[in-house]
Amino acid sequence: MTGYGKALAVLPGKSIIIEIKSLNSKQFDMNLRLPAILREREPEFRSIIAKAIERGKVDVNVSVDYTGSDLPASINKPLALAYYHELKSLAQETGETNADLLSIVMKMPDVTRQLKEETDETEWNEIYKAFNTALNQYEEFRKHEGALLEEDFSARIKTIQNLLIRVEPFEAGRNNLLREKLRASVSEFIDNNTLDANRFEQEIIYYLEKLDITEEKVRLQKHCDYFLDTLNEKEANGRKLNFITQEIGREINTLGSKANDAGMQKLVVQMKDELEKIKEQLANIL
Repeated sequence: MTGYGKALAVLPGKSIIIEIKSLNSKQFDMNLRLPAILREREPEFRSIIAKAIERGKVDVNVSVDYTGSDLPASINKPLALAYYHELKSLAQETGETNADLLSIVMKMPDVTRQLKEETDETEWNEIYKAFNTALNQYEEFRKHEGALLEEDFSARIKTIQNLLIRVEPFEAGRNNLLREKLRASVSEFIDNNTLDANRFEQEIIYYLEKLDITEEKVRLQKHCDYFLDTLNEKEANGRKLNFITQEIGREINTLGSKANDAGMQKLVVQMKDELEKIKEQLANIL
């Protein structure tokens, strides 16, 4: 399930921006990017994230925006000037006049030096609060998406149940049609008194029993009810719901194999379509 959360920690001379986003994945895969001043806190960040997020491809980006005059870096002026004069001399010798020497100098090795900066406990507490705020936003985002998925699942399961109800008229008509087709096929033998009518009726009953779908309808209805009940449970039940959909699919397939009627087959195809859409979404939840 996708998620997104963002928060800001305002500290003296700087702001810490925390952004959390995730995409669907069967495994937990975290990509954590931290600024230099927070590298020592990486184990704490990872621990908090691992406890809060069970699954998904998670990107966590923590960046620093310096708002004061004191920057965590300095310029090695003597070295920069030496590079500049050397490059200027080279440019004159080669006749190059369009080179932006200053931008080239700033990219040369050791021209800028990163000053060591650490966060004290007061600052870390503010960052920690902002991080939890981002996680709470992330969780709210996921809950909202989960509510939409729950609504979609319920609607599709109820559609399957309604389609199951619509099977019954076709079932009754199918049985009568089968009787008539079989009688027509052997009418010649009956007219010539070469066929035992009682025996023939027994064979029809046996044949109809093989096509009887009463048990499949009852089981399918129970599986659909169980799915809805499980959907309302508080704990994560993605795997359980996936198992129930397998059972629902098994009953729908058996209905299709026993249908022997074009109208029933159309209803079965519609059931399968709804179930496949549920399975696609189930891959995104815990």
